[in-house]
Amino acid sequence: MPNIKSSKKSVKQDIKTTEANNSFLTKVKNSMKKVEKAIIQNDKEVAQTELKTFICNIDKACSKGLINKNTCNRQKARLNKKVKEMAN
Repeated sequence: MPNIKSSKKSVKQDIKTTEANNSFLTKVKNSMKKVEKAIIQNDKEVAQTELKTFICNIDKACSKGLINKNTCNRQKARLNKKVKEMAN
């Protein structure tokens, strides 16, 4: 445990930001799972709406620096491809 006042404050800030980041990443992962579940169930409309929310969530995570840009683009492309193949 730090003794200096600014160090104590930084520890508190680290805890808050870590919790916020973790909750945001779980939101991204859950939306990805919802899209994949809709693809497995062959439900086109649900898959497309969930894909939109997934893209929104992952773009926000990418802009905040939680996910690498290339990882973000790769995941979006893969899920988008699966949804398009399902539509055919």
